[in-house]
Amino acid sequence: MDSSILKQLLTEYDSKRTRELTDLDLRKQKLSETSVEYRNLEKELQELSLSSLKNMLFLSQDEKEKNVKELEKKTLKISKEKEKLLEKLKLPKDYLSPHFECELCGDTGYINNQLCSCIKQKIYDLEYNQANIGDVQKENFDTFDFSLYSDKVEPSYGSSYSPRENMKKIVEISKNFIKNFDSPDEKNLMFCGQTGLGKTFLSNCIAKELLEKNKTVLYQTAPIMLDMIIKSMFENNSTLMDNLLNVDLLIIDDLGTETLSEVKFTKLFNIINTRILNQSQKITKTIISTNLEIKDIFNNYDERLGSRIVGNYNICKFFGDDIRLKKKKK
Repeated sequence: MDSSILKQLLTEYDSKRTRELTDLDLRKQKLSETSVEYRNLEKELQELSLSSLKNMLFLSQDEKEKNVKELEKKTLKISKEKEKLLEKLKLPKDYLSPHFECELCGDTGYINNQLCSCIKQKIYDLEYNQANIGDVQKENFDTFDFSLYSDKVEPSYGSSYSPRENMKKIVEISKNFIKNFDSPDEKNLMFCGQTGLGKTFLSNCIAKELLEKNKTVLYQTAPIMLDMIIKSMFENNSTLMDNLLNVDLLIIDDLGTETLSEVKFTKLFNIINTRILNQSQKITKTIISTNLEIKDIFNNYDERLGSRIVGNYNICKFFGDDIRLKKKKK
């Protein structure tokens, strides 16, 4: 990880958090100036806290626990009265809460002294994803168009399903992959088929859903990924490999288009194998997109890699006409 990138992001986070807390103070001040009810509730809450704090000094342990429970009960009551007040004044429910971009870390970038998934994802985007991951705001399940796929069964495709029926099944598999992502029993995904059939689009659909679940996603083409690994080896930099092994979802696009060497194959195998083995410690999943058939995986690489994929991946075969041509006509 480039320390300058992390430093820059943390500075941005600090500014963003400070700005939001300032905005919250201004909202509270405005409400206090216009609502007697709110001022009274705030006063009641302050007096309650001070009274409870003073009492704590002279109470036994059992009495302290009872006091805390009583305080929580009364505080909750005041909070509910504030909610009713906001509703009465037709203000948003979160008017008196900070509007942090990340609710997990409160825009600090850290959870329990560990980098939050939100800042990890920003680092991945800056260092790896910018030139690869598509526009997930446009390429998502809401914009997935099944009408681009033929509803006719063609013997040449070697399937009893039409391209449209096949895509509906693959999308269902993909949605189950998202739903069961945290289960070690849920298999990884391999998208096989010629270019122009929607493999990358569907990968972006999955990426969007998982990003919204605060999962980290690293998207890279096989040729660039393997070249970057070789470069990092010469630089004695293990950051890239650590990220490839530990990111929640790794999407490897265009497998089979790389210029392979023994070193590159070893690294590729280690990535795929280690991410499978991670299941017992940390759930990591992988999507591989390729123009190759499974038999080509065995032929182009070796039986070890092929067997790992066959045993641990749901293999989804894409077929049909190039949908990019159909999109241009629409």
